[in-house]
Amino acid sequence: MDGIGPILKTRALDGSNIYGLRTDASHCNAIGSVHGGVVTGVLDQAIAIEAWNAANRQPTVTLQMDTRFVTAARAGDLLEASATLRHATRSMLFVDADLYAGDRLIATATAVMKIIAKKDTP
Repeated sequence: MDGIGPILKTRALDGSNIYGLRTDASHCNAIGSVHGGVVTGVLDQAIAIEAWNAANRQPTVTLQMDTRFVTAARAGDLLEASATLRHATRSMLFVDADLYAGDRLIATATAVMKIIAKKDTP
């Protein structure tokens, strides 16, 4: 994530993790708003870490991620993403995430993550 980061991390009062990115002009598109790929990248990072923790730190991969853009973020905004595990099976995780800039909802996402079994090494 160094290409768009650094990604910041803090804990909310309820103990959940919040991942953040302080945006600048390098994160913006030609019309001056934060590029959708940056927004999606921050959401994906929050989802991936939530999935990794839920899978007892086993590797996970994104099978599907749907992002809904609500409003534009601007350079200088602190984007904050939080993710919530909605359902888990032995091999799949279903995770939701929200991304805010202050009190403005910027985007939401839902993802299906696959747990990849660690291979035994000789």
